[in-house]
Amino acid sequence: MGNRVAGKVALVTGGASGLGQASAERLAEEGALVVLSDVNVEGGMRVAEAIAATGAAASFVEQDTTSEDGWDATVAEVLSRHGKLDVLFNNAGVGRLDGSFIDGMSMEIWRKTLAVNLDGVFLGLRAAIRAMKRGEGGSIINTSSIYGIVGALGAAAYNASKGGVRTLTKAAALECARDGSGIRVNSVHPGHIETPMIAPRVETEELRAALTAMYPVGHLGEPLDIANAVLFLASDESKFMTGAELVVDGGFTAQ
Repeated sequence: MGNRVAGKVALVTGGASGLGQASAERLAEEGALVVLSDVNVEGGMRVAEAIAATGAAASFVEQDTTSEDGWDATVAEVLSRHGKLDVLFNNAGVGRLDGSFIDGMSMEIWRKTLAVNLDGVFLGLRAAIRAMKRGEGGSIINTSSIYGIVGALGAAAYNASKGGVRTLTKAAALECARDGSGIRVNSVHPGHIETPMIAPRVETEELRAALTAMYPVGHLGEPLDIANAVLFLASDESKFMTGAELVVDGGFTAQ
């Protein structure tokens, strides 16, 4: 076990699977006391128990990140258990909920996508900033996407939500830098990573080949690729970074 984030208390939303799970595991490996949250109670508890079985510190809290009261309760629980909050990986989100173009998209899909991917991130920022200001600052990492930087066909709601996360991150970073709170806010921008979220995009060899062909490196990413980026942003190694976009995309946006 390492010590890159030793003693730091980290809250990871969407921790039951995918990027959240991998990041919680990586933070715990490097000494963080990790609290995972998710609407998937069974999955979240399974991940927390598996981390704890390695000798690291991990626990689980059920949370709907679109709920204001849910955020207040979750952060209060973290503070009750550990007395502080040093790191928030503001990660919970949904992918494309349908492939509709704008002229065929329902308001239900639009609102649900924005509620989870953008409103939830805002609520997490607000709750974490309030908690961290009572301590010695901290690091907030928001999950955006390559599609917060470039557009994609049939993904207008997802583009809007992740683009919103990108610039919301910068606004929050400036506020926190100016007030001397010691809080840093950065975003991570994954390309297509081998997680359950992209399973429909790679369910046949033809689909996988088409998606992989979009990446100059010739393969898709792994959850650990993002977890290592999150670890860096959570650690003091990135102490001069705030308002930054850490793009982990195999060259996708370089084209």
